[in-house]
Amino acid sequence: MKTKNLVMMAMLLGIGTVLHAVIPGFLSGMKFDLLLTMMFLGIILFPDVKSVAVLGLATGVISAATTSFPGGQLANFIDKPVTAFIFFGLYLLMKKTNKPLLSNSILTAIGTVCSGTVFLTVALVLTGLPVPFTVLFLTIVLPTAAVNAIAMFLIYPIIQTALKRTSFAY
Repeated sequence: MKTKNLVMMAMLLGIGTVLHAVIPGFLSGMKFDLLLTMMFLGIILFPDVKSVAVLGLATGVISAATTSFPGGQLANFIDKPVTAFIFFGLYLLMKKTNKPLLSNSILTAIGTVCSGTVFLTVALVLTGLPVPFTVLFLTIVLPTAAVNAIAMFLIYPIIQTALKRTSFAY
C-alpha cells in the first residue's frame, strides 16, 4: 500500500470525521452519517482488499468515537467494516458501467441502506433500540441514503477533476 494512498484515505476520513462529529443526533441520538460517503469515495478511489479493510476499520473506530446513539459504539465498529466489503463487492460488479457518476451515487445510497440496516440490527440485538426499528429506518436511514447519494453526486466529479490536475494517479 502506497503512502500517498494512505494519506488520501486519511484526508477523506478526516473530512468525514468532521462532518460526522458536527452533525447533531436527531431521533434518539441517531444522526446522518456523511462519514460513510467519504469511506465509499475511498473505496472507489482505492478498490483493493487492503484499502477496503483499512477504510472499514478506521471508519468503524471513528464512528464509534463520535456517535451519539446509545450503545452505538459497538454497532458502529461492526457495521462499518461489513458495509465496506458489501460496498466493495457491489462496486466491483458495477465498475464497468458507462455512467460512473450515476452508478457510484446509486451504490452510495445502497451502501448507506446496508450500513443503516446492519447498524440498527446490531444495536437491536446487543443493546435494544430506544425507538422501533422501522421508525429509525424510515426517518434516519432512508433520508441519509438520499443525502449521501447527493453528496457523492456532487463530490465525486470534484475529486476526479482535482486528481486529474495533480500527479496523483489512482
